Amino acid sequence: MSTVPGITLNDGNAIPQLGFGVFQIETGDTAEAVGQALEIGYRHIDTAEMYGNEKEVGEAVRASGLDRGDIFVTSKLNNSFHEPQAAREAFDKTLFELGFDYVDLFLIHWPLPTLYDGDYVSTWKTMEEFHGDGRARSIGVSNFQIEHLEKLAAETDTVPAVNQIEVHPYLTNDAVRGYGQEHGIATEAWSPIAQGGVLDDTTITRIAEKVGKTSAQVVLRWHIQRGDIVFPKSVTPSRMKENFELFDFEIEPDDVGEISALDRGEDGRTGPHPDTFAHAPS
Repeated sequence: MSTVPGITLNDGNAIPQLGFGVFQIETGDTAEAVGQALEIGYRHIDTAEMYGNEKEVGEAVRASGLDRGDIFVTSKLNNSFHEPQAAREAFDKTLFELGFDYVDLFLIHWPLPTLYDGDYVSTWKTMEEFHGDGRARSIGVSNFQIEHLEKLAAETDTVPAVNQIEVHPYLTNDAVRGYGQEHGIATEAWSPIAQGGVLDDTTITRIAEKVGKTSAQVVLRWHIQRGDIVFPKSVTPSRMKENFELFDFEIEPDDVGEISALDRGEDGRTGPHPDTFAHAPS
């Protein structure tokens, strides 16, 4: 079994660099998928209130027979609940759904700068409460741009432990990543293979052939060597196992650079832009 390295966050807690994401996994399939991931060796599960499958994640963790302390579980605040009291109630529900008395990492899912009068600072201060009472071992953000992070730095006391953002070879997002590196904020990469869009790129297929790995493994290894945390999603056991096998090879520095050079900037983005995204589901 591969040994997944851990990254020490700015609060001293360690997070496995490779995890298993459950975004867009059907509710009825989540418990089985997470159970299979844990059998393969994953010890980091990434869910969210918005995904609607926290309950099944908790069920799978309990059914695994593994010690709760050996599994790192992340969830995220739903966009509808940014006001402080709503955030408190939503966090209570997350713990209830998971069936845990704590979560390893809790994130603000989106900054939503055009909603709530642009006030994600009071939301973050509420997150600090969850960290302070120990129910969120670490707290962080997701989809925050540099200006959003700077506002938190100016007006609050806690530096986010992580920033989960879209990162892949067509959107390397190096400005936001660089800010994180300068300020001790770990980067988590979502959409790590651009929803499959990078897998047929000739640069990546050539490198994959050279190292005897799949295109997906090469791209995920690129993320790992850049120091980011990544959590690919698949419900196919063979693909889940393939995605876990990233630690018995390395990509040469020149090849890492070639993959990074595929960056298309904003033209490469597959998801919404954090400055304008304003979805607050009811």
